[in-house]
Amino acid sequence: MLKRVPSHKISRGKKVLRTDQKDGRVAIFCSDNTRYEGDILVGADGAYSGVRQSMYKRMDEKGLLPKSDLDKFSIGTILMVGVAKPENPDKYPQFKDGFARFLTVIGSSKTNHKNWSALVTPGNEICWSIAQLLSEEEAREQQFRNSEWGSETNETWINEAQDYICPLGGTMGEVIDATPKDQISKVFLEEKLFKTWYYEQTVLIGDACHKMLPAGGFGATNAMQDAVVLANCIFNMPDKSSDSITKVFKNYYAQRFEKAEWHIKRSADMNKILFGQKWSEKLVRHITFNYVPNSILRKEAAKSFTHRPQIAWLPLVKNYGNTPVEPQVGRPKNGLDKDRNDRK
Repeated sequence: MLKRVPSHKISRGKKVLRTDQKDGRVAIFCSDNTRYEGDILVGADGAYSGVRQSMYKRMDEKGLLPKSDLDKFSIGTILMVGVAKPENPDKYPQFKDGFARFLTVIGSSKTNHKNWSALVTPGNEICWSIAQLLSEEEAREQQFRNSEWGSETNETWINEAQDYICPLGGTMGEVIDATPKDQISKVFLEEKLFKTWYYEQTVLIGDACHKMLPAGGFGATNAMQDAVVLANCIFNMPDKSSDSITKVFKNYYAQRFEKAEWHIKRSADMNKILFGQKWSEKLVRHITFNYVPNSILRKEAAKSFTHRPQIAWLPLVKNYGNTPVEPQVGRPKNGLDKDRNDRK
């Protein structure tokens, strides 16, 4: 895709400070004193989107922004991650079997209710993580302490993890000791569904409008689906008038909001099932992995795959699975959808 975009239309190393709209044009102002303008601005700049913040500021000044959109993110988990390069990779037979095995240990009160995971990757490296789910009270406390974080604040967790049993063999302390200090990070895993995705000639996609916990693996998928649906809506736009742009954004929002809402809830549920420490969460986890038939688990997982938007101006990809998929929206009636009847 990148090869199809002329190089002069791509600017790198830009930091957007603010956005503005005037006379039917939307403009961005960058930190290097450059300015760009166009008909549509797409904010795809992540959870702490500067485009969203600038758009919300304009809306809030006019009393148009829902109060909930100004609320902070909901924090679900604290996560420490690192990439180790063990001096003796032969100690870990998983490097030799050709599979990337993601193994997790669910902790208990003896480990401060932390969970930890390890994954072997090409190049004899081990990606590892230590996670702790937070209660609402703990989350509020951590929000105030976030600015205090640095590499030195990781030491407490590192010291606690020295004797944790590594699912690959040995201890987590040995894995952490084989990790350069600058390769260790500690982050919040946050979630939030914003109600406002567009205003005037600015629209948001991806984490800029729906931040999901990573347990479900839906974040990147939903961002790509946003991009496809928005592109299809723009493709079918009759002209670039303000009315047409607003209709495009409304159509995009109508197709995507409920899908994102469902995946945010499902991601949160999966986070609790996989790592939760409450007795109810432990019970659900035990039942899920020990008593629920795999056929039911696969059927439930398949619900996430029924929404498969595809680019409107390209031939449809055939559905090779046995799960029915939702009809494609916005397809032109020019023969590109001739293989639709082949899809089940």
